[in-house]
Amino acid sequence: MDANPRGIPKAPFVDNLDEYMKTDTPEATLRKLTETVSKYKFMESSRLQQRASLEQKIPEIEKTLAIVEYLCESRGSDEPVKTLFEVNDTLYAHATIPPTDTVNLWLGANVMLEYKTDEAKDLLTSKLSVAKKSLEDTVEDLEFLRDQITTMEVNIARVYNWDVKQRRQQQQQQQPAVSA
Repeated sequence: MDANPRGIPKAPFVDNLDEYMKTDTPEATLRKLTETVSKYKFMESSRLQQRASLEQKIPEIEKTLAIVEYLCESRGSDEPVKTLFEVNDTLYAHATIPPTDTVNLWLGANVMLEYKTDEAKDLLTSKLSVAKKSLEDTVEDLEFLRDQITTMEVNIARVYNWDVKQRRQQQQQQQPAVSA
């Protein structure tokens, strides 16, 4: 079975329903196809959460990188940097930053580390490129999953219609011929 680069399996399109339906009952086939759609939708919701997280994280990394780059540029100066820093979403405080060659980066999980400004810039640049690549992959996966869900829904509709057609044919064969 084919898959995308991150291992999400490609949904098979059922070309020949008569051949495909020889292996199982219509109810079992519909149940199996519906289960597969549910799996794809679960993967889709997981990727949607991942995309939302990355879309929130990337601007934060970019903002932090811009600040670190500014501190790298002003490193040779003896003048302190005056700024406002964000304490909370709507709360800012005035700060005077003396000339420094180190910064503290919040890494998450209650961990903050001190880095040289050049190391911090390299770290943030790499984190930003990884996050952007991950976002690209996630968007690509979402498009792929949407196609697979559509394919499976078409398969379900075709199997259902095939079953209705077969039942009608059986009814017509069982009805006695009415002569005029």
